[in-house]
Amino acid sequence: MNRLFGAKSSAPKPTLDGAIQNVDSRVSSIDVKLAALNAELSTYQTKISRMRDGPGKSALRQKALKVLQRRKQYEAQRDQLTQQSWNMEQAGMMQDNLRNVMTTVDALKTTTKTLKQQYGKVDIDKIERMQDEMQDLMDIGNEIQESISRAYDVPEDVDEEDLDAELEALGEEVMLEPTLGEDAMPSFMQDEVAPPQFIDEPPEQNKLKEAAGGVG
Repeated sequence: MNRLFGAKSSAPKPTLDGAIQNVDSRVSSIDVKLAALNAELSTYQTKISRMRDGPGKSALRQKALKVLQRRKQYEAQRDQLTQQSWNMEQAGMMQDNLRNVMTTVDALKTTTKTLKQQYGKVDIDKIERMQDEMQDLMDIGNEIQESISRAYDVPEDVDEEDLDAELEALGEEVMLEPTLGEDAMPSFMQDEVAPPQFIDEPPEQNKLKEAAGGVG
């Protein structure tokens, strides 16, 4: 069977980078040959320019034409190899781009799966209820603040004319008071701030003597 179909090759398959390097090395080899042919042509041209017309010059011209023909063949081959190398490089870039795209797609798939799992744990209704509760608590807090900071205004049933009359009467009372000292206080304020009038009576002398005689 192996004689008919041959044994399966165990050699590693060529890679794209390896093929590009192989072609580039062939191009470099052709460039060396072209440099040698150009030098040979330059020599022939120099000799032909110095020779007179005749059989020798014609023979040398034929050699130069053959060298020129070989150079053209090498140049055509080099152009083909250069194009092949460029095509393989383009294929390599496309392969790299495709690999990057696949990596991006895999990353997006993984991210999407993770997001679905995370969002699946989120209860939107629960969040909405929590927001409503927070709003209610804030409203209650605002009501408490307004209640605490409420100003105590004068009752509406108090007549301002009565207040003016009472204030005027107080002023007249101050004018009628005798000259007050620095520590004196008007009479209309004495009832409110005067200290309580309770002073103990002085102890009797006989009781003090009896108490003193009983000690000892």
